[in-house]
Amino acid sequence: MRILRVLPLAIRMVALVLVAVASTAALTALLTTWLPPWLAAACAALASGALMGLVVWRTFVPLRALFRALAGTVAGYRDGDFSFGITWDRYGDLIELVDAHNALGQALREQRLSLVQRELLLDTMVQNTPVAMLLLDPGRHVVLGNLAARRMLGDGRRLEGRSLEALLQQAPAAVNEAFARGGDGMFTVGDEDHEDIYHLARRMFRLNGRRHELVLLRQMTAELRRQEVQTWKKVIRVISHELNNSLAPIASLAHSGAELLRRGQYEKLPLALATIEERARHLEGFLRDYARFAKLPTPRGEPIALAQFVEKLRSQVEFAIEGVVPDEIVRFDPAQIEQALLNLLKNAHESGTPHDAVAMAVRRTAEGWRIDVLDRGSGMNESVLANALLPFYSTKRSGTGLGLALAREIAEAHGGRIALLNRDGGGLCVSMVLPVAR
Repeated sequence: MRILRVLPLAIRMVALVLVAVASTAALTALLTTWLPPWLAAACAALASGALMGLVVWRTFVPLRALFRALAGTVAGYRDGDFSFGITWDRYGDLIELVDAHNALGQALREQRLSLVQRELLLDTMVQNTPVAMLLLDPGRHVVLGNLAARRMLGDGRRLEGRSLEALLQQAPAAVNEAFARGGDGMFTVGDEDHEDIYHLARRMFRLNGRRHELVLLRQMTAELRRQEVQTWKKVIRVISHELNNSLAPIASLAHSGAELLRRGQYEKLPLALATIEERARHLEGFLRDYARFAKLPTPRGEPIALAQFVEKLRSQVEFAIEGVVPDEIVRFDPAQIEQALLNLLKNAHESGTPHDAVAMAVRRTAEGWRIDVLDRGSGMNESVLANALLPFYSTKRSGTGLGLALAREIAEAHGGRIALLNRDGGGLCVSMVLPVAR
């Protein structure tokens, strides 16, 4: 196929050679009448060669110009200039090459235009997002700072080229402390009357083979205020509901007791008073749980023999042990971890599981210590799993929604976490993962 494409030019060259040979022979025969044969042949060859050279020059000069144009457009493409095009109408066998080159230039122009438009869109989004964004080079100098970052750290001035340390010297002390702690976190700027809450996120990545850092500062004040209001509304609804459920029967029973006294029917008074006491104690426990959740102190870690700790739990609530509890010394707040595990075991028993089917498994993992509380109840659907760890969320008619939430709070205060997983064959596995204390 490639031979066919260049065939017209080859035919022209063969024809040129044949014409040159024929013209040389004819001219030699003509000059022989006046000149010696050897001189006539030399003069004919010289004349034919000159003529052939002129024809070849007239043929290849445009080709040379085409090749120079192709080289120039390739250099322009390399430099990012895709505005060149080539026009060619001399030799039809090169039209395909020129058309392909022009099509390449058109495709590169369209791609460049698309990239420019995407860059403009991305830059507009980055500059106008409310999240303050800083891109730092390996020397911790600002490569890119959007408008929110300028307002927060540079009084509205450009930040590019400035060092992060110089910017932090002019920032509030809370911002300096957040960066000094390293990693992600939340901090508050301002006083109690005018405070703003920020979330700091830092990510490392490689850009053009060099290590860069992306810093994101997101103002969380409005969002947290909305969540706080919603939480307070929910707390008020739960407390109001629970108080009404207890105070209404107490008021009714008190009135009934007064009527029994007035009528002299003393034999029914003990039942009414016992019911009042039961409701009052339930209300006392409800309020105590709320107070415990709201005033959870900082954990006070101390060395604990793990096997003895688990046996102490078994003296308070019934459960089986899967596997063997490692006979090792761990460090955590025993009162808080005990409260959290008692809440989890209580939930397991209230799931409808037979008492002998509630179990606990303790083992060492790469993350630290993992304590699993296992039951064979009905498990949880996706909606309940997504909300079960939220405060005040409960699927029980008399539940406070604080058992799992308190366990989660205690685990996270120890640097750990709580996870929920439905078990094969039915039931739930609640895992508390606690890091190894240092």
